[in-house]
Amino acid sequence: MHRNSLQAFIADVRSSWGPLSSELIADCRGHLRALLHAPTTEDWLAALLNERPASRELYRDPDHGFVLLAHTEDEGLYRRPHDHGRSWVLYGVQSGDVEMGGYGRATDPDGQVRLVKRDATLVRPGTAMAYLPGDIHDTHCRSGPALLFRFTERDLQVEDKQEGRITRYADQDGVFRVARP
Repeated sequence: MHRNSLQAFIADVRSSWGPLSSELIADCRGHLRALLHAPTTEDWLAALLNERPASRELYRDPDHGFVLLAHTEDEGLYRRPHDHGRSWVLYGVQSGDVEMGGYGRATDPDGQVRLVKRDATLVRPGTAMAYLPGDIHDTHCRSGPALLFRFTERDLQVEDKQEGRITRYADQDGVFRVARP
């Protein structure tokens, strides 16, 4: 029986799955890169490119809990710095260009937390980026519409809404600080 690229990705990730390690990240990143090169004629990908959903769940693993989502972002869309709580995440760009910035936390003399931008990477089609638990990043769609795949170790809705583990940052007079709910 012939598998499409999405089915192959799921099977490959399931066979690689285990505790967080360098090998797991490398394996899953490689699987995601392969998915980013799926033929646009495959029905699932053709539908995404045609419909351009802001967000669509493509797969949720019943045994391991990982989730694969697709996001279409318009040029100029900016998502403020945030982390993913306890989860590690892979972002892959299928089309368009997305700049992803990395941040470190610093503490002012008065004890307030602020972010320091350490880098920015222009992520082009076929490229996948890894963010480990606690890593802080932002995204800015530079050319679009961009189609991104976001692979998460666990359900981030639970991590955020139910457990309150995701931290978001807001610009306060030119400095990113922890956003107040």
